[in-house]
Amino acid sequence: MFIKLLHSYLLAAMFICAWQAPTHAAGQKGTFEDEPLVDPLVLPDWFKVSFLDLREDLHDAVANKRGLILYFGRHDCPYCKAQLEQNWGQRDIVDYTRAHYDVVAIDVLGNRQLIDFNGKEYTEKAFAIEHKAHFTPSLFIYDHTGKLALKITGFRPPYQFRAALEYVADQHHNKETFRSYLARAEPAFSYGQDALNEYPGFFPARFLSTHKKKSHRRPLMVVFERSRCHACDVLHAGPLSDPKIRKMLHELDAVQLDMWSDTPVLTPTGRQTTSKSWADDLGLSYAPTLIFYDINGNEIIRVDSVVGFYRLHGVLHYVISGGYLRYPSYQQWRSEIGKK
Repeated sequence: MFIKLLHSYLLAAMFICAWQAPTHAAGQKGTFEDEPLVDPLVLPDWFKVSFLDLREDLHDAVANKRGLILYFGRHDCPYCKAQLEQNWGQRDIVDYTRAHYDVVAIDVLGNRQLIDFNGKEYTEKAFAIEHKAHFTPSLFIYDHTGKLALKITGFRPPYQFRAALEYVADQHHNKETFRSYLARAEPAFSYGQDALNEYPGFFPARFLSTHKKKSHRRPLMVVFERSRCHACDVLHAGPLSDPKIRKMLHELDAVQLDMWSDTPVLTPTGRQTTSKSWADDLGLSYAPTLIFYDINGNEIIRVDSVVGFYRLHGVLHYVISGGYLRYPSYQQWRSEIGKK
């Protein structure tokens, strides 16, 4: 199985080197604007035609020894467009998906009636809120037995998305975490600098031990990165270099951690551990991952996928303004408040 995984990753080498995470700068090769789309997206015609009775959809998939993917999207989502063009625009990925899964689309802004796996009725919008589909696209991947095996929130580059499909279809989720599965082939596609990117507003790990004692009690952002991480380089060169983002980051405390290091840390809940063990406990499989905590140490939201200026700006506003106190769903806050 490892040879198959490594083979898939090496095949991806021809486009991974050209791929970049989105930024808000236009005209760069391999990038895309992450502001809302003007022209609505059209979903692939090979998606399953569903009456949104998820019990039936799951039953059909299991009966045919296939998995089921719930695709949470919205018509104006640039990350959804990237998913459809860069992932489900690759013939091998489309063929693999169609061979192993049924895909059911759920509109996070939709008002169609939906019946969940337990027979409870929702609108699409309410179902997305209930299941914390904070970002689009979100994909809930069920295996051929009907077990929820993996959640992917946001856009992942093609090599990781193909790996996610294989991770579930080949039943690796019953033996190891997605993080460890990816790590086995990581040397095949890792490149970049050998140290973490420096950022003047990020505190080192030891700051966590004093965060709760600070009188201003601000929200906390923990940034998990790793060395030789192209997506981390893009985050620093793109969104984090923007003056508007830098100004907003002054409103919270930010700590940078190496997700593979044994550096001792004190979590926001007061538990002593290491950076690597904490990342394992959090189920992290993507770098960079940004996790936001309130003043009591409770997780507010995390961004564990490709992130550009518009999305990061919105999440920072959601956290700093206290929008999460009234709207536990970022999608709901974004729709009803309409702020960047």
